[in-house]
Amino acid sequence: MTTGKNLLWTTIWNLTIASRMEGNWSVHQISFKEVEPWVLKRHYARRIPPISYAFGAFDGSSLIGIVTYGVPLSSTLRTGICGKEWEPQVLELNRLCCKNDKNIASRLVAGSMNLLPKPKIIVSYADSSQGHIGYVYQACNFIYTGITKRIFDWKIKGSEDLHHCSIGDEFRGKDNRLQRMKDKYGDSLYKEERSQKHRYIFFVGSKKEKKQMSSCLKYKTEQYPKGDVKRYDASATFDTQMLLIS
Repeated sequence: MTTGKNLLWTTIWNLTIASRMEGNWSVHQISFKEVEPWVLKRHYARRIPPISYAFGAFDGSSLIGIVTYGVPLSSTLRTGICGKEWEPQVLELNRLCCKNDKNIASRLVAGSMNLLPKPKIIVSYADSSQGHIGYVYQACNFIYTGITKRIFDWKIKGSEDLHHCSIGDEFRGKDNRLQRMKDKYGDSLYKEERSQKHRYIFFVGSKKEKKQMSSCLKYKTEQYPKGDVKRYDASATFDTQMLLIS
């Protein structure tokens, strides 16, 4: 006969076993210091983008993945999604890097968006030149709005890490803008084709806010793309600590 006390201990034991099997998995906002080595040593871009919010996936106290969000430098991009009215709410999911274990990336993205201030419009890109399709965003029910157009960006030899918007904005609004750029940088100034990317959109907010934002979406919604995914090496090792932002 099972007594109430035995039933209680059985329940506790079962919950303990289940917890160990699933792991103590959680998502928290983290510091820039914790994000930096992941972005510079594990992410294929090896460059730190503008970061407004950063979140980490933890298995217990071990950091197993990071995702960052920042305000896009391009005003054209910010207004091009849902118009001028919603421009201040646009964030780009600009870095995502984690262990290749199943579902970690999608759980990290979903969990981090729940922690963002609301409302927000999230845009993210899957780089076709890296063999990325965007299956993580598909798993999180992002809206797919097609692949970006062919665009050529200004670059400066020896400063390839400088964002093209920073170069173009230097003389924005001034007469003979292109000539000013050529006069300053000479033969170091050149154009490079930007890789085409799959563009995904997600609305974060109340049911009413999501409806308002989606009604203003300027891109056409398309079917999710499919194809083989190329994975890159994200196995660099470094020391990490659990530095949470309260």
